[in-house]
Amino acid sequence: MAESSAASQRPTSSTTAPTSPEATKPESRTWAKPTSKPKPAKSAPKKPGHRVGPALKGPAALDVLDTITVKGKAPATGYDRGGQFGSGWKDPDGNSCDARQDILTRDMTNLKYKDSRQCLVASGTLADLSTGKTIHWSVGSNLVDIDHMVALKNVWISGGQKLSYEQRVAIANDPLNLFSSDASANRQKGDKNAAEWLPSNKPFRCQYVATQISVKKKYSLAVTAPEKEAMKRVLGKCTDQRAAKVKPITPAGKGQQAHSKPTKKAPAKTPANNGKKPSTSKGSAAQVSPGTFCKGADAGKKGIGKKNGKTYTCKASSTDERLRWRQ
Repeated sequence: MAESSAASQRPTSSTTAPTSPEATKPESRTWAKPTSKPKPAKSAPKKPGHRVGPALKGPAALDVLDTITVKGKAPATGYDRGGQFGSGWKDPDGNSCDARQDILTRDMTNLKYKDSRQCLVASGTLADLSTGKTIHWSVGSNLVDIDHMVALKNVWISGGQKLSYEQRVAIANDPLNLFSSDASANRQKGDKNAAEWLPSNKPFRCQYVATQISVKKKYSLAVTAPEKEAMKRVLGKCTDQRAAKVKPITPAGKGQQAHSKPTKKAPAKTPANNGKKPSTSKGSAAQVSPGTFCKGADAGKKGIGKKNGKTYTCKASSTDERLRWRQ
């Protein structure tokens, strides 16, 4: 960052220290420790070496892995990112900042915010775990994604269809299942499990699979046989790796139609309007430009394309967590 480099280039008296005996006396050193502390930056950076990703302080990951059901993938029939897991980011901890902003704040250093509440992150530095790179990120740079450790499509095919809609929204916004990642690495991963994709940065692999194990344990999800073997191979090199301490949930959608967002009751019929046609949703929807960004307050809302008249929804996609007007 500019402030850091400027500080590092400040001349010190050590570069011009006199060589006479008198100059070496402690009381005459111009580079002595200052008596007052420097003023802190507007948004003080976190200490170097802080942890990126959720804390893992529970039982041994290998032990937890052995308690998870081994099962083949379920069909992906009916999977819909917005429809099954909620549109846009939610605020699971009730701090008035959505999950995306909370994860950027947790994982980055040298943070700058757009607002006085220190909620909306404007820029920061990420020690990216997936690739080992240092990324200097700012809004609009598209260099960093918020990755789901267990991809939402993988959730769907490994037991997520038995979760209630509310439980699926929870896993999509759970800090345990989220971390800041190099955008290109996140898109390479897609919806793959540990048998199909692992981070290129090998030192991160233990933490990566241990977190996946933690998420699958918490939400009563299964692993495939090849997935379990891949996880065991990784953890074989770090047998002391711990998982998160979690309390497994009971799938609330089991035995119910849990495939979609609960539908609202249909409004009561009203008397005929003297033969006039009722206004359609298209008539009342705002005109939008397809593909452009939309606000968090508009998440899930419909809009009509200005030029083509088609219906669009303000939502994220399986590869892009930002809200845009999409079909």
